[in-house]
Amino acid sequence: MRLSHILFFFFAVILFQGCGYKPSVDYAKDQIGNKVFVNLIISLEDPRNAAIIKDSMNEIIIHRLGSNIVTNPNEADTILDLKLNSVSMGVVQYDNQGYEKVYKAVVNILVNLNKRGVKKSFSVRGDYNFSIDAGAEISDANRFNAIRQASSKALDEVVSKIAIYSFKKED
Repeated sequence: MRLSHILFFFFAVILFQGCGYKPSVDYAKDQIGNKVFVNLIISLEDPRNAAIIKDSMNEIIIHRLGSNIVTNPNEADTILDLKLNSVSMGVVQYDNQGYEKVYKAVVNILVNLNKRGVKKSFSVRGDYNFSIDAGAEISDANRFNAIRQASSKALDEVVSKIAIYSFKKED
């Protein structure tokens, strides 16, 4: 690396430390606590895709927030109820012959957060674009992967929304 890059990096670190910069993950961690119980409300229309959501949320809680998953809601600092509200697939692009080429999967998830009796609800949305071969139909594998990717993007937004709640005053 050149000296100018090193100096810029050093200056940026000093600037962020001096301003009291703190990543949103830190605020979300403070808001959510150390022990989290994740409750999945299973959709009878799409139970296979609902299970993806719980796995993704558990991964975010453990790896990004550094919190622990508990199996008993009575032990939890925070209870997260997750529900797959809707899944939709739509065509985004057609090829020269008029065949569908690119699709978009859109996932909406309802999140209910309960921290020691204080309840908050919000929804998050994620989307994912994917292409298929000309003239082909969406396979189950394509659909499953697209929903998994869109769900993961939606759940990334959960961290931001939880961090925002740390700035709001309680009524």
